Amino acid sequence: MVHVGERGELRIYLGAAPGVGKTFAMLGEAHRRRERGTDVVIGLVETHGRARTAELVEGIEVVPRRRSVHRGAVLEEMDVDAVLARRPEVAVVDELAHTNAPGSRHARRCQDVAELLDAGIDVLTTVNVQHLESLNDVVERITGVRQLETVPDEVVRRAEQIELVDITPEALRRRMAHGNVYAAEKVDAALSNYFRPGNLIALRELALLWVADQVDVALQRHRTDRGVTDTWETRERVVVALTGGPESETVLRRAARIAQRAGSAELVCVHVLRGDGLAGAPVGALARLRTLADDVGASFHTVVGGSGDGGVPASLLEFARGVDATQLVLGTSRRSRLARALDEGIGTRVVQESGPIDVHMVTHPEAGGRGIRAPGLRLRVPGRRGVVGWGLAVALPALATVAGLLLLDLVDLSTDVVLFFLATVVVALVGGLGPAVLAALAGGLMLNFFLTPPTGSLTIAQPENAVTIVAMVVVAVLVALVVDRAARRTEQAQRLRTEAALLASFSRTVLTRTDPLPRLLEKVSEAFGLASVAVLEHAEGEWRRVAGVGPPAGDGQPGSWDVDVAVEPGLHLVGHGRALPAADRRLLETVGGQALLALRSQRDAAAAAAARRRAEATEMRGALLSAVGHDLRTPLTSIKAAAGSLRDERLRLSAADRADLAATVEESADRLTALVDNLLDSSRLAAGAVAPLLAPVGYDEVVVRALDGLEGASRVEVEVDEALPDVTADAGLLERVVANLVDNALRHGRGAPVAVRASAHADRVELRVVDRGPGTAREDLFVAFQRRGDRHPAGGVGLGLSVARGFTEAMGGALTAEDTPGGGLTLVVALPAARRPTPAVPA
Repeated sequence: MVHVGERGELRIYLGAAPGVGKTFAMLGEAHRRRERGTDVVIGLVETHGRARTAELVEGIEVVPRRRSVHRGAVLEEMDVDAVLARRPEVAVVDELAHTNAPGSRHARRCQDVAELLDAGIDVLTTVNVQHLESLNDVVERITGVRQLETVPDEVVRRAEQIELVDITPEALRRRMAHGNVYAAEKVDAALSNYFRPGNLIALRELALLWVADQVDVALQRHRTDRGVTDTWETRERVVVALTGGPESETVLRRAARIAQRAGSAELVCVHVLRGDGLAGAPVGALARLRTLADDVGASFHTVVGGSGDGGVPASLLEFARGVDATQLVLGTSRRSRLARALDEGIGTRVVQESGPIDVHMVTHPEAGGRGIRAPGLRLRVPGRRGVVGWGLAVALPALATVAGLLLLDLVDLSTDVVLFFLATVVVALVGGLGPAVLAALAGGLMLNFFLTPPTGSLTIAQPENAVTIVAMVVVAVLVALVVDRAARRTEQAQRLRTEAALLASFSRTVLTRTDPLPRLLEKVSEAFGLASVAVLEHAEGEWRRVAGVGPPAGDGQPGSWDVDVAVEPGLHLVGHGRALPAADRRLLETVGGQALLALRSQRDAAAAAAARRRAEATEMRGALLSAVGHDLRTPLTSIKAAAGSLRDERLRLSAADRADLAATVEESADRLTALVDNLLDSSRLAAGAVAPLLAPVGYDEVVVRALDGLEGASRVEVEVDEALPDVTADAGLLERVVANLVDNALRHGRGAPVAVRASAHADRVELRVVDRGPGTAREDLFVAFQRRGDRHPAGGVGLGLSVARGFTEAMGGALTAEDTPGGGLTLVVALPAARRPTPAVPA
């Protein structure tokens, strides 16, 4: 029954392309509801002449359409008033994106459907993904066709149910070839243009992604309705930070499981190299992590972090935001509780500054190691550790004083002195020089005031007390200086380790990649945070960009870039984006040597490729001699034998015999002429000596001339409309192309008829030669001296298709091969349509 006072429900059948079966599925649902006792009517269904769709219309009540006359034409649209008066429970309305005829109740059919829904009537309807407003421009770029009828995405999103109707591109093309979608005269044009396999694959992916987005919307709606506040994993991009330590493999595997559970989300691994790093990757660890990343389907990246602990979280979050990450996976700290109390660590800072990025802290067996690592115990400690040092400079001497007063009757003054010395050393280790001196002075004064007779006074009664205070200050300074020097040495060692890791990564790129220079420059840009990196070479009096990543910067001269490193005279490695510190510039000078090695490797590869092409040319000449030997000798032998028989006076030949021998001579001569023509044409193409004379020419005329005198032409079915636009081509070359293609189809078509058809699409006109032979579309069909299957001894030397493609490309067109639906090969010649002359304007 009709939902009185309630809005009806909308169910949409969404298709990736016309012909996938949306209307068929919608009518099937209408029949199922009718069988369950639901009152169903058809407001409007377009069968487009499809018999099986028309059969499904039978048995369901059809509301008569409203007719109107516009510019002398009778137009039919859905009669909204009649449907509302009928008040069914369900109305079937096809083609939601349709634009109504002028004078209709509403301008668009989606508005008709909205009125039915407002009246409480459920509606079943259809729409194709190319009609969605948000995807209209994307579909135009893919197919070259702009859809004039669109429907707002919001209209489709408000539907209670969206069902995707989908079939594979191959099945859809077979359905079209069998005439189940379009009329026969439209099939070839559709298959060669809008319904190309690549177009259908792209449209199918668009439909799947759009529906997947709507699933996310429905999920959020469900969570809102149910008041669910917990985080649910959806498809996202996951970044996992790897230190190279013993926990990294555990963290990476855990991140891979997180990405897999998130709907096979993209997984990105990043290793942050620290300039002063407290943690460096062990030798060989990164190599193992790269291998593991490849195994789990993740990409691996290396970036350089800033100096100090604060630089690593900032670099990590900057990278994560740069790749649009939604989740970040970290391993829990390996440091002890005491170390974490002194310094909150990288993980805590990342969590605090992550913003909308979800952060996962993964536990592992290495978490919570004991003790404070030596590299952390250094003089120059920033941030909270500096504050802690000053606090300890006040607290520890006071604590030593309290301990001395409590133990006044149990220990003597020497023990108190040791306590103050210990406090001074601890402060020097934690806080550095300034806090250590303060602790020494405060401790000395407290020792003198509270524990050294006379107590309660700062009077130094004995000289050794003054010596004690001076010794405490000297010890504080010496310990702080020793710690400082150790920290400097550690920082230098870590810096060198970082540089070695980067250089190893760059060297691996140079040695293992087939395109080392572009990839090396990508890594340099990524590691040093540069927007663009390039190699400039000075040749012929000017600087030119040999290779680079990112947009060009400056005026092309090396000095106009932010970073300029001279690799060798006339060769510079330059970068743009930020000024590098001196240490990074020194490292970049070393990278310049690797760039030079990569450039030489690339040029050596180009030289090797040229040598390989020369070798292939030599091999081709050998193949030519091998292939032509038989094909030249066979017609010559036939001509010689026939001519000898005709000249032999001892043979008494009848008139019929003489005619047969003369025909043999003529056939062999024609075959020999065609072979020589193809060889000459192939030579002209190889030498670049083909200069077509382009002019408007019609396919219908060219096909007739090409078939004239062609053996087997009676088996060719020509379906070329004279009304098609002319193409810009050389008439003679185009005739040779068509003759070669038809001859190829006749020889390999298993005796079946060969169809020659033409159709126009956008600014190109296509000629299709269709056979039903055993051939399949593959690129080596157009290789010279390569026959189809390479096993037909009488099929020629394999030059026909190679020459045809060369001529077509010389005329600005393209020759491609497609599989004929149902079996066979289709060769497609696409040439630009000739411009129509502009009519003269009378004076």
